[in-house]
Amino acid sequence: MTTLLLHLGKVSSKRIFATTQWQDIRWQFESSMRQIRHFRRLRDSPKLVQKSFSNVHQDKGSSQSTNLLKPFCFTVLFTGATFVGATIWEYERIRQKAQSAKVYRQFHTLRTGWRKDMENWWNDLYEGQKVFAAICFINVLVFLCWRVPAFQGTMVQYFSSHPHARATCWPMLLSSFSHYSILHLAANMYVLHSFSASCVTALGKEQFVALYLSSGVISGFVSHLYKASLGLRGASLGASGAIMGILGFVCTQYPHIQLSIVFLPTYPFPAGVGIKALMIADSVGCLLRWQYFDHAAHLGGVFWGIFWQKWGNANIWQKRDPILTFWHNFRNSR
Repeated sequence: MTTLLLHLGKVSSKRIFATTQWQDIRWQFESSMRQIRHFRRLRDSPKLVQKSFSNVHQDKGSSQSTNLLKPFCFTVLFTGATFVGATIWEYERIRQKAQSAKVYRQFHTLRTGWRKDMENWWNDLYEGQKVFAAICFINVLVFLCWRVPAFQGTMVQYFSSHPHARATCWPMLLSSFSHYSILHLAANMYVLHSFSASCVTALGKEQFVALYLSSGVISGFVSHLYKASLGLRGASLGASGAIMGILGFVCTQYPHIQLSIVFLPTYPFPAGVGIKALMIADSVGCLLRWQYFDHAAHLGGVFWGIFWQKWGNANIWQKRDPILTFWHNFRNSR
């Protein structure tokens, strides 16, 4: 596995950056299933394997515009709904916090034992750590589902993304929480932990979650577009596309912070240079059709993160007053 580990300097002390998006599930199962060690439990059940992977391999032969129209509409609608939902979430959080402060003080003293200890531990976490814990928990849960043979068909159909599969929309989102290798999961969660605190500090947890989810879906659509254009068969899964959106935002927001390769800590370089180097590497990977990583998904995520830092945050998020006013009036009218 090729993994790039970087050290995040001034903004988030002693944090490490890694990016990986696996695309070596190429899933021509007649020739490669025996080489995928994580599916070794299925080798004795060829009918189950064929049934599980049939949807991934089927190329319907229809036009590219027909294949991509539905995913494109899903991407646009989901991205918009994500930020609207984040706006409503922020409103409800502030409202609930104001209303429940007195009740919390009244009942908090009644809790004892491990419940109080867990609550104190959770309350001591930063917002970025809380968001990371929730995302990490979902990823670990999905990873464990890959280990259950009875779930294999569902996991392949909905938690891996391919433009010619029967299900093309929701897998663009669900695959960004899906990992079949423990190293893949660990690397992606490591980079998310490294940068989540800085990004949540800059955006707030609601906008951070919206950026993370929308980056995952947009990167999935860019991957679909790239594969459909070149007729590639590889199915993708992993959080790298969503994480690259976070990296694109942070490295553009703080371009002068110092990064360094973890094994070469004495050679730091600016974050702006680092993200440009990653973009160049992924562009070369797309041009040369490297398929070990999903380079198109990386580029889709990082461009969306850069766009959000340059324009989206100021011209979309900061102008969300009409949504807040509508929701406020809607709640009061009930």
